Amino acid sequence: MIQFPAMRTFIALVVLIASLALHNIADAADAQIVDVRKIWDAGDHNAFTDLIRWHDRWWCSFRESHAHVGGDGKIRLITSTDGEKWDSAALIEEKDVDLRDPKLSITPDHRLMIVAGGSIYNGTKKLKGRQPRVLFSADGHTWSNPQKVLSEGDWLWRVTWHEGTAYGVSYLAPADKGQWAINLYSSADGIKWDLVSPLKVDKQPNETTLRFDKNGNMLALVRREAGNGYFGSAKAPFKDWAWHELNVRLGGPNFIEIPDGSLIAGTRAFGKKTTTMVARLTPTALEPLVTLPSGGDTSYPGMFWYENMLWFSYYSSHEGKTSIYLARIKVP
Repeated sequence: MIQFPAMRTFIALVVLIASLALHNIADAADAQIVDVRKIWDAGDHNAFTDLIRWHDRWWCSFRESHAHVGGDGKIRLITSTDGEKWDSAALIEEKDVDLRDPKLSITPDHRLMIVAGGSIYNGTKKLKGRQPRVLFSADGHTWSNPQKVLSEGDWLWRVTWHEGTAYGVSYLAPADKGQWAINLYSSADGIKWDLVSPLKVDKQPNETTLRFDKNGNMLALVRREAGNGYFGSAKAPFKDWAWHELNVRLGGPNFIEIPDGSLIAGTRAFGKKTTTMVARLTPTALEPLVTLPSGGDTSYPGMFWYENMLWFSYYSSHEGKTSIYLARIKVP
């Protein structure tokens, strides 16, 4: 029979072993950055990425200009077969227009689509006007001319296709101190857009990414300039929304659903140092998984799940020049 002091020692040993085992399991479950590589820095300022896989190739879009704001930004599209060696596929420009935040999607007829902001600065850093643009390509190299959509003042920030229909949220940010607003639109062709519903989000809502879960529910991740991010969900016809405030501010928000049903988000993280973060997204919180090598002017990720890993494009100025990076991340 084990005596009492020995019993206490035995129990303590069991607890220690169990604790170590749980610690090892937790470590094994942590997200892991497999690798990070710089994939483009030819422009003076390279920023605002998106990433997609199409025709068995990777395609990454971003803006090239002289600075974060102002100038006549151009859309650069680069492509790769393996994510390591990248080549320029197209450089798209519009006279006297700053083409910003080019976002990629694939149309029902299998063309590549870009939606971008078309801002007018007239040689200054003060916004004089803006209207969204859309472009289409059958091969990724030759593109239609940028075509205006919606109305003056709109910014259709990202397009998501679902069951043959394009959806996107456009935001209005008045130059004066008027009311900011976001509206949900739909389109059959990516050119003619119809209002689905205004979205009732306060505190200066703007950049919004839409996704659909496996049940067909629409999910929205919204940046608010004057508050923490918002997360919303709605069933078809997407007019009645349930909203939750998140625990952090957002910048350039993006998210996807991975095969196990989890939502993984990428955003600018604000703190003593500004970085780009990958996090697990719940209706009320972003739970950090990894912080990527980043700093200063950074974020605006593109995200794609491929071969059981998260492929993640972003931009950052932590190495001096604002450049484009690609990370591969294992997510438990």
